[in-house]
Amino acid sequence: MSTPRVVVLDYGSGNLRSAERALARAGADVVVSSDYRAALDSDGLVVPGVGAFAACMSGLEAVKGPELIGRRLGGNRPVLGVCVGMQVLFEVGREHGVETTGCGEWPGVVERLKAPVLPHMGWNTVDVAEGSRLFAGVEDQRFYFVHGYAARSWELETYPPFPAPQVSWTSYGDDRFVSAAENGPLAATQFHPEKSGDAGAVLLRNWVRFL
Repeated sequence: MSTPRVVVLDYGSGNLRSAERALARAGADVVVSSDYRAALDSDGLVVPGVGAFAACMSGLEAVKGPELIGRRLGGNRPVLGVCVGMQVLFEVGREHGVETTGCGEWPGVVERLKAPVLPHMGWNTVDVAEGSRLFAGVEDQRFYFVHGYAARSWELETYPPFPAPQVSWTSYGDDRFVSAAENGPLAATQFHPEKSGDAGAVLLRNWVRFL
């Protein structure tokens, strides 16, 4: 069996090298690239993200990221979003009174968490969706979060014969937000698996195994 080829999409967001190293340890042949064709043809595409929703969308649009993600998903080719790379998959991001259009792969709004201390930074548990393949073997583990915004509801409706997405949640303060979603070839985590120690390594190995 050949080693899966994974592209970490370089669109000006940070944290690329740590993602590259973590995916290589998970068993992938990894390259960090902004090349459209390389990203389209790879076995798996990882969309990272650090910082503001609007800035990440601007960087994505500069490398045709929304089109690239859409084409991959249309061909049933896996995509993994991480942190703001998850947030931009939703329709809209709301930050500091400004609305920014996202990739629109999932309906819903990314907005500020309602918690006394922000950002939400550190280790937290995940209420894992039943039957999750992404979390297989680490359902009861803690993962590392750094964010002040998230999707606080899940609005995607599904109809038979299409399977329902597997949506996992995390609580912080009095709030609750989507911390991971698995929807056919599209998966995403609000936390950073590459910074989540052994649990994050298992999760990335699970994803690489799907490719």
